[in-house]
Amino acid sequence: MKTPRQPTLAQLRAFVAVAEHLHFRDAAAATGASQPALSAAVAALEEVLGMRLLERTTRRVLLTQPGERLAARARAVLEAVGELLEEADAVRAPFTGALRLGVIPTVAPYLLPTVLALVRRRYPDLDLQVHEEPTAALLDGLAAGRLDLLLLAVPLGLPTITELPLFDEDFVLVVPDGHRLAGREDIPRSELRELDLLLLSEGHCLRDQALDVCREAGRPDGTPVTTSAAGLSTLVQLVAGGLGTTLLPRTAVRVEVARGGRLATGAFRQPAPSRRIALAMRSGAARAEEFAAFAGALREDLRPLPVRIAD
Repeated sequence: MKTPRQPTLAQLRAFVAVAEHLHFRDAAAATGASQPALSAAVAALEEVLGMRLLERTTRRVLLTQPGERLAARARAVLEAVGELLEEADAVRAPFTGALRLGVIPTVAPYLLPTVLALVRRRYPDLDLQVHEEPTAALLDGLAAGRLDLLLLAVPLGLPTITELPLFDEDFVLVVPDGHRLAGREDIPRSELRELDLLLLSEGHCLRDQALDVCREAGRPDGTPVTTSAAGLSTLVQLVAGGLGTTLLPRTAVRVEVARGGRLATGAFRQPAPSRRIALAMRSGAARAEEFAAFAGALREDLRPLPVRIAD
């Protein structure tokens, strides 16, 4: 029995490039191939598959209906091949190649200096690529294979993701200088019931965590919460201007309070409200051992920070 011919990866790459650009010249420039070579590869793929994938005119290129359907399949095949090669590289040489790390905005400015110093010192052959995005976008990126590892607040409660806890940190109340709670070390959570509270905008996990803390303190759900900022730096500036108070994770206090001016802090009575920060990876990831070792090294380097290192 004659074995059917199969497409080559070069043919699939050529087709995907043309499908994305709908122009042979632009696709050739993007792939570094010549237009004749690209056209020949697509024509060979059409012959192998026994169907037309493109409609060629003097001005433009259009995908046929089969072409539209098969373009998505071709992309998936190329992505799977890329993942195969990445996994082979990881097995062959841990802590080399690319590591695409996603970080939430309320962690990135305060922990990245430690992460970057660790990579420079211990893993000089690791190509660390940092992506700062909200939690939802990071989780989508991890699931799609766009990201390898996340640094964010947990628990996530997702069976497809394995969490590698790093530390717990308390929340600190930030108030204008001269506020009645300024400098207090034993603030009861019940104070959160009536305070004018400034929080991050929708989509930030820190906002949801702060609201959970308020609910646990007995703050009614209907109590107004002013949402005025997309970042912690703006929040503390609003507090410094006398518009209210806010909650900061302790790792952010030194940077943000010093930057804001006219600010003071107060600590909650123990056990204080807190959050847990962890690395997160796809369950069953090929680089699981490497990521676990990275988490262990990072825990050690995070010990000087005002946090409680996870066991």
